[in-house]
Amino acid sequence: MARSHHRKKHKAHLRQFRHANDITGTASNAKTKASSVFAIAGALAGFAISYFATQGSWPWVAGGLAVGAAIGYFIGKTIDS
Repeated sequence: MARSHHRKKHKAHLRQFRHANDITGTASNAKTKASSVFAIAGALAGFAISYFATQGSWPWVAGGLAVGAAIGYFIGKTIDS
């Protein structure tokens, strides 16, 4: 007598309940991207470093903020991919 539990694809009726990312193996669909989190963290770090290094010179603080945000954004983009 044939044993159905040894046959391949005998649970075809259950395949409809699988999620799309189980089948394709794609990356997670996170609500918050790492690039935005790292950009904010980089901006804060750039602000703090430039503020204390230049004793509060606002043009340098603004530059440090922008550079820190850019570096954090690119680090987050590599983590997202």
